[in-house]
Amino acid sequence: MNLCGVVFKDNGKVYNFSSNDININKNDYVIVETEKGQQLGKVVSLFEHFGKGNKLKNVIRVASKVDYDKHLKNLSDSKNALLETRKEIEKLGLKMQVVDCSYTFDRKQLIFNFISDERVDFRELVKILASKFKTRIELHQIGVRDKSKEIGGIGHCGRVLCCSDFLNFMETISINMAKNQNIALNPNKINGACGRLLCCLAYEDDIYTECRSEIPNVGDVIKIDGVNGKVISIDILNQKYKVNLNNEIKEVKVKSCCNKIS
Repeated sequence: MNLCGVVFKDNGKVYNFSSNDININKNDYVIVETEKGQQLGKVVSLFEHFGKGNKLKNVIRVASKVDYDKHLKNLSDSKNALLETRKEIEKLGLKMQVVDCSYTFDRKQLIFNFISDERVDFRELVKILASKFKTRIELHQIGVRDKSKEIGGIGHCGRVLCCSDFLNFMETISINMAKNQNIALNPNKINGACGRLLCCLAYEDDIYTECRSEIPNVGDVIKIDGVNGKVISIDILNQKYKVNLNNEIKEVKVKSCCNKIS
């Protein structure tokens, strides 16, 4: 089975579609069938699949210039719809913030993403929007991490936010990743622009897990040359730690954790 990976937004999530009997090249724009109707997307990968998996939706055709022009008009109309919708939300006094909206390629649906700190009754809003835009309306509540991905920004490192730059999959980040890397649990240091834990905490977590497998934790009591001592500090990447032995500080070196660390 010939498959292709397609994205609907720059650096968006990659979705796989069956591309049998259609000549497709990487970076082509294609029209695909989705659960929400027809969509225009960009091919980012091509591969073959030989196993039995879930039945995938199909690529309908390679997009023509007419298709792409229609897509550009949809984008323009979506921007206007977003402005109109924000006005209606303000009139209704709803406590919600619409981040973006988009038409499906066939314009059978107009999909809005919004954030809110509380549950919102938007039934009246849906009626107004359906009457105004003459299509099916869908509103999806998203999280603050998704909002950061949509609007972008600059991180603590001075670079563009990873989520809006190149990440097409949002990993689950846990506080244990910060602890594992011996990072001070200061919210100003370990939280990103979205207020949630930094995505980059996941980048080196596997290496830190491997490197600290031979290193005790701070506070552990260990025996060195027959004398009990307390671990007072650890240096994970340099593979060493310090022990207090009867008020004498001794540095202990352990074997290198892996060849990946220079």
